[in-house]
Formats: sequence, structure tokens, C-alpha cells
Amino acid sequence: MSADDLALSTAVARAQDGDEAAFSVLYRAVQPGLHGYLRGLLGEGAEDVTAAVWREIARELPRFRGDGHGFRGWTASIARRHTRGHLRRHGAPPRSAATGTPPTGDHTGHPAPGAVLSAETAQTLVARLPHAQAEAVLLRRVVRLDERAVARVMGRPVLVVRVLERRGLRSLALLLDTSEVTRDVARTPGEPG
Repeated sequence: MSADDLALSTAVARAQDGDEAAFSVLYRAVQPGLHGYLRGLLGEGAEDVTAAVWREIARELPRFRGDGHGFRGWTASIARRHTRGHLRRHGAPPRSAATGTPPTGDHTGHPAPGAVLSAETAQTLVARLPHAQAEAVLLRRVVRLDERAVARVMGRPVLVVRVLERRGLRSLALLLDTSEVTRDVARTPGEPG
């Protein structure tokens, strides 16, 4: 268990006992990745969905059972459920699926190799991926779940998650024409901008 997950585990237990400061710790630890995940899938619609997700997290937290890593997965599952509901209500395909064809070699306006991407650029690139690839990349690299947790959230076998993530990262690398995208895109979408 990482130090972050250990601290998150402690905060979860304290928040479940009603400690508001601990809930703030949970929010600060999980919100950037969760928001990056939702923004990558929904674009501008992410704000309202993020608020609904946090309302459900606060309401259901006393019933959660698990550690810090499990908490990240649990919150991602809630976010995914809200995303799917939002897309059904609005009759819209996921943002990344709406872009149509797989990425091409169009590199115009993208940063040079090794440059850190802005959140907007990273989101634009992720939005060009097929939905399942975008979701796997966002859950692994932004929410920071391991493959098994992503498989549980997505309801897919671990091997499929691994393939989706690799294809997504490869497509992102082609979009940027650099293999350094895996490091840069992993940090940027979930970070406050």
C-alpha cells in the first residue's frame, strides 16, 4: 500500500466517524483525479456530474468498507454510474466517442516533445480516443487505479483493460508524435488548471 493510500485509509476511517477535516482530506486527495476523469469523458458537463458524485459519496460514506485504494475505486464507480446516467438523460454519446474516427497524424498546434501539456490540450487529445480507451487511460493515469480496480469499475477483464490502456496511450503518443505522452498526460487532466 502506498503512503498516499495509507493516509487516505486513515482519512476514510476518520471521516466515517464524522470528522469534517478528514472529509476535506478525502476531497483534496480524490477530487482532482475524479474531476479529470469526468471532464475527460463529459467535457463541460463534468461540473454538475462531479457535484452529484460528491453528494452521493458524502451520503454513502458511512456504508463504505475498504481502504484508501478501495475508496478511490469506489468513488470512480460512483462517477462512472453518474456519467452513464448523464449521457442517457441527455441522449449524447460519450465525448470521446462523439469525435468519430481513431486519431490520425494531425499534430498541428500540439506541444513539442517533452513539453508538459495543459489540461485543455490533454483533454482534447483524450477526447479523440475511442470511449473505452479514454476511460481506461483516465482511470489508470488520472484517478490512479491499478488494473484490477479499473477492471472492476469498467466491468471488464483485467487483460482487456490492459489492452485498452496500451492502445489509448499508443494513440495519444501518435497524436503528439512522442512516447513521453504517458508521463505528461498522466499528471495533467486531473490537476487543477
